[in-house]
Amino acid sequence: MANVVRISILRCPATQFAEIKQMMADAEAALAGIRQLPGLVEFYAGEDAATNSLCNVSVWRTLADAHQLDTFQPMLDLGAGFIAKGAVFERPVMNYSPQWEIRP
Repeated sequence: MANVVRISILRCPATQFAEIKQMMADAEAALAGIRQLPGLVEFYAGEDAATNSLCNVSVWRTLADAHQLDTFQPMLDLGAGFIAKGAVFERPVMNYSPQWEIRP
C-alpha cells in the first residue's frame, strides 16, 4: 500500500453554495484529462451542504504523481473561476500517506 491520498477542500458562502456546486458538477468534463495522468488510481468530487464545502479526493501511486495536479492547467483555470465566485481553497493541498485501509 504505497499510494497517496490527495485532498483538496474549498469552502464558500451559503449564498453561493448552489452555484459553486453546479460549477463543480460542470468541471468534470474540463478535468477529464486527469484520466491520462500517470499514477492515477481514483478521483472523486464531493459536496457537503451542511458545511458549504466541496472537495476533490484522489488516490495516486506516488507523491510525485499526486503533485501533477499542482500544475495541471485545467485544474488551475477552474480554481480561478471558483475563487471569482467567492470560494476559498484550504491550502496547502493535503497529500496523505495511508496508514491502513478497510475494504469490503
